[in-house]
Amino acid sequence: MGWRQVPSQAQYAPATNSTNTWQYASFPVENFQTYTSGYGYRTSPITGQSQFHRGLDMAAPLGSYVRNWWQGRVVALSDHTACGTMITIQSGNWTHIYCHLMGTVEDSSQGRYFIDREGGLALWLGQDVPSGARIGRIGMTGRTTGPHLHWGLKYRGEYLDPALVLQEMYGGQANL
Repeated sequence: MGWRQVPSQAQYAPATNSTNTWQYASFPVENFQTYTSGYGYRTSPITGQSQFHRGLDMAAPLGSYVRNWWQGRVVALSDHTACGTMITIQSGNWTHIYCHLMGTVEDSSQGRYFIDREGGLALWLGQDVPSGARIGRIGMTGRTTGPHLHWGLKYRGEYLDPALVLQEMYGGQANL
């Protein structure tokens, strides 16, 4: 009996006897240092005004890789907003948003894509991306005061606190 290669998608299929809903999720930042701004009202570091912050800011050294949180499809790419270079991925009812990345968004005859040549990364609009795949690098694009990932999460179109999801992923052990 010979050895055969198992398709890579098989590792992301939930086991029927599993009780850990989050076992296929991936922490989104390599070389993570600290959380710099949580979800909710805060004083904007740019304007000094009170504003609602719809994400979790995670500091890491400039150029550190960002990983896809959950298997899904690239549904939006942009690089001309306060969010800077941004990738949005849809995973069923979940939408995950990655902001302030290095790289740019470009258009070609084949479609729209994100490119970070120095980091060796490219993603196409409509591309399926596995959980844990490197999708970007920590940058300082858009409105930012330092290198970090702004990570936003929506469930069924409504923003929620990503720190609560991380706490669930790590069994409530995270002190966020």
